[in-house]
Amino acid sequence: MSQTKKAPAAQQRDSRIAENKKASFNYHIEERHECGLVLQGWEVKAVRAGKVQLTEGYVVVRDGELFLIGCLIHPLRSASTHVSADSARTRKLLMHKQEIQRLIGKVEQRGYTLVPLNLHWKNGRVKCEIALARGKAEHDKRDTIKEREGKREVERAMKQRQL
Repeated sequence: MSQTKKAPAAQQRDSRIAENKKASFNYHIEERHECGLVLQGWEVKAVRAGKVQLTEGYVVVRDGELFLIGCLIHPLRSASTHVSADSARTRKLLMHKQEIQRLIGKVEQRGYTLVPLNLHWKNGRVKCEIALARGKAEHDKRDTIKEREGKREVERAMKQRQL
């Protein structure tokens, strides 16, 4: 029996759980890093059901470790009664110690911040992509909006011309 393998692009699309779309609007993304996420059983079930909100999340450093704060994982209605589900609890991020130390150095010295970009599946585990980012000024955000609207206008004009 032969098994059909998914194309890498299709696998990438299927593996996305949640995305922080505000991050690219509010920050200049400098570096991206993938890290593991410590979850409880009910959280994994809720993640599979897509009950995740990453928009208000941010990453903090405590005692040389990284923690994800503000990421909401809403419990399922069928969650166990003996487990108290806290949707906004602090979750630990897993990375190599050297990578964490390098990120801590950049965050402390250069005024960067750590922002979660997305949650995705990789080899059956939930991974979090975080970014080393610098906040955008108000005029940068306005420029981003202008670029986006300009692209839309061009696409509309091209579409009208094709008809």
